Amino acid sequence: MIQASAPGKLYIAGEYAVLEPGHPALIVALDQFITVTLKEAKKQGSICSSYSNGISIPWTRKNGKFFIDERENPFTYITKSVTIVEQYLQELDYDLKYFDLIIESELDNKDGRKYGLGSSGAVTIATIKAILSFYEINYTAELLYKLAAITHLSLNSNGSFGDLAASSYEGWVAYSCFNREWALNYMTHPDFSISAMLQEKWPQLMIQQLSAPTDLRLLIGWTGSPASTTFLVDQINDEQSEMNGFYRQFLTDSRECVNALITAFKDNNIKKIQDCIRINRRLLQSLAASSGVDIETETLTNLCSSAEKVNGAAKSSGAGGGDCGIVLFNQQDEILPMIAEWRNNDIINLPLQVYRNENNNHPPIIWEDESK
Repeated sequence: MIQASAPGKLYIAGEYAVLEPGHPALIVALDQFITVTLKEAKKQGSICSSYSNGISIPWTRKNGKFFIDERENPFTYITKSVTIVEQYLQELDYDLKYFDLIIESELDNKDGRKYGLGSSGAVTIATIKAILSFYEINYTAELLYKLAAITHLSLNSNGSFGDLAASSYEGWVAYSCFNREWALNYMTHPDFSISAMLQEKWPQLMIQQLSAPTDLRLLIGWTGSPASTTFLVDQINDEQSEMNGFYRQFLTDSRECVNALITAFKDNNIKKIQDCIRINRRLLQSLAASSGVDIETETLTNLCSSAEKVNGAAKSSGAGGGDCGIVLFNQQDEILPMIAEWRNNDIINLPLQVYRNENNNHPPIIWEDESK
């Protein structure tokens, strides 16, 4: 039996702009996990999780390829992960075996509502880890990220894949997305090989683990209102042409802000970190006003206002529209008045910590941004 886990994530800064190659974001991995348990099987495999109400869904192979009846499939990211990794294994001349998968998630609350912690990314990374371990293949964070990104590209994801970077690299992660057009062109080539693509330097991809100042404290407030990242991103994409050049300026300002934030982390400068968070919040508010997309809901505004009263720098996290807000404090600041005000506004303080395995230190992937 093999078990593999991957942490959830939250965006700290750089949302929406990170969808464009070369525009950085700061993301953090958290100590809530999706765990995949893998057991070898004989003539067919199965997948079971809370997503299927505990019902075990069988899978087999047709013409040597993973197959599950799509009428019974609630596991899109899991099954595509298996398909991509098995294609990679076949390129490496491995004989394929059957296995049973059991998925357990800590990224939803007790009634099944998602916290917005990146469950699709975490389940992809955990599944890939489990299968590679099953075949006794040593993996790096870069291998996990790239296999997961190919998986999500195959599903026509409109995201930035930053959740995949956070779940594979862990801790505080500075990230900018690769050139999606390059990747899609590569994948549609008649002679496409996953193993060859993994060896390529992906244009404009940047992933770098950061260390936070010792006295920096992250608090997370959950609004209780789940939001659809896919839907919100589609709304922004639909409105780009109507924003009369605003969006290009937004991208420029976001890149400048997040680059300054990354530098502040490297300089251990908490005040500068907080200043950058406040700037990024204003940028997202301007984007919402220009696009008509409800990024910072009334509850998120209440969350931020409560934090600012006690010297916290706060903003929405991720696509907004609900889910979570984040606050960065100096450890010395008193936060109890904010927690009390959150409680009065039905905002739940999630008792989560930044997660990074002490042995999980990986060489960065750094694309030099010539526009700096």
